[in-house]
Amino acid sequence: MEYKTKSVIIGRMKRKDKEDDVYPCFVSLFDINDPHKTAEVPTKKLEFEDMHKIIIKNVDLNYLLAGNDLVINNLESIKIVDEEPHLYIEGKQKK
Repeated sequence: MEYKTKSVIIGRMKRKDKEDDVYPCFVSLFDINDPHKTAEVPTKKLEFEDMHKIIIKNVDLNYLLAGNDLVINNLESIKIVDEEPHLYIEGKQKK
């Protein structure tokens, strides 16, 4: 699915079962850049279960050490494809 958005935060959520080798994760969409620096609420939050890997293509991104999340700014749109156990993310970004 393709979404028009300015930025996203991608992160891992806690596993239900510690024995699993897959994780739930989220992708939050925002209308502003650097949403982690504000109290801005996402315009949409997508959650995915049982992911082993997130594969991200064609974008510059930032890794937030404090929260172990990824931030992608300056987006025009982002395409997200859920093919368990992998999540594919590809963006169109203003450079």
